[in-house]
Amino acid sequence: MAIAQKAKKQRKKDRKRQKQNGEWTPEVKRVTLSKKDYDKQLRKLQTELVELEEWVRYKGMRVVAIFEGRDTAGKGGVIKRITASLNPRYVRVAALPAPTERERTQWYFQRYVAHLPSAGEIVLFDRSWYNRAGVEHVMGFCTDEEYDDFMRTCPQFERMLVRSGIILVKYWLSVSDEEQERRFLGRINDPSKRWKLSPMDLQARARWVDYSEAKDQMFAYTDIAEAPWYVVETDNKRAAQLNLITHFLSLIPHEEVPHEEIKLPPRQKRAYNRPPKSSQRMVPITYEVQ
Repeated sequence: MAIAQKAKKQRKKDRKRQKQNGEWTPEVKRVTLSKKDYDKQLRKLQTELVELEEWVRYKGMRVVAIFEGRDTAGKGGVIKRITASLNPRYVRVAALPAPTERERTQWYFQRYVAHLPSAGEIVLFDRSWYNRAGVEHVMGFCTDEEYDDFMRTCPQFERMLVRSGIILVKYWLSVSDEEQERRFLGRINDPSKRWKLSPMDLQARARWVDYSEAKDQMFAYTDIAEAPWYVVETDNKRAAQLNLITHFLSLIPHEEVPHEEIKLPPRQKRAYNRPPKSSQRMVPITYEVQ
C-alpha cells in the first residue's frame, strides 16, 4: 500500500514538472466512430467553424494556419473539410506554385507576406515558407547558405508575425511509410487521382530518409513557444480530419456572434409578362434524382 502511494505521489510530481516544462499533454478519451457518426461529427465541427469565422470577423482577428507534411498525408483533404461551409471572402487558401524568376530575386518570405490576412480573415497555407526547409533543401533547389539563413531567420519572422497580432498555427501531417505507399499506388491506378502524382512526389518517396532528416532539423529550429508545431497522425484520414479540426477550434477561444433577426421580405408583385422558356437555351435534363 505504501509503495502504491509513493508511486502515486511520484506521478503527481512528474506531471507537475512536465506541466512546468511544457511537456505534459492531458489524456484524451478516444472515441471510435462509424462512417455515419463521422459525418455527423464533421457536420457539427463545420458548424462550429462557421461560428469561429464569424467571431474572427466580429473581433477583427487575423489567423494563419500552416499545413505541412509528406506527400499524400492529407493536407488538401483536411483543408477542404475546414473550408466546406465557410465564406471564401474571409477564409482563403494559399497554395502557391513554384516561384517565378522575378520572385526568386525577392526576399524569400516576400511572396508569402502578400497572402497574409487582413482584419477579420483566416488564411490556410497548403504548404508554406517551409518549402525551403523541406523540398528545396532536399532537392537542391536552394544553396546551403540560403538554407542556413532560412533556419536562422524563420523563427524571427514568425515571432514578428505573432507580435503583430496574427494567430499562427502550424500543423505537420504525419503518414507512415506503408500508408504512403498504398496512397501512391491508389493515385497511380486511379485516373481521377493521377493528376495529384508529380515527379517530385516520386522523388519524395525515393528520398524518404532525406526528408525525415530535413523534417527533424526543421522542428529543431522552428518549434518555438510563440508558434509551436502540432503533429497529426493521418494514417486514418477521417479520424485525422476530426482530430485536427477539433484541436484547431480549441486553440482560438470564440463565442457565438449576436445576430439581428432576419425576416424574409414579401415577393414583389406587379404586372410583367416574361418571355417564354422556349426562347432560351436550356441545358438538357439528362438525370432526375429522387
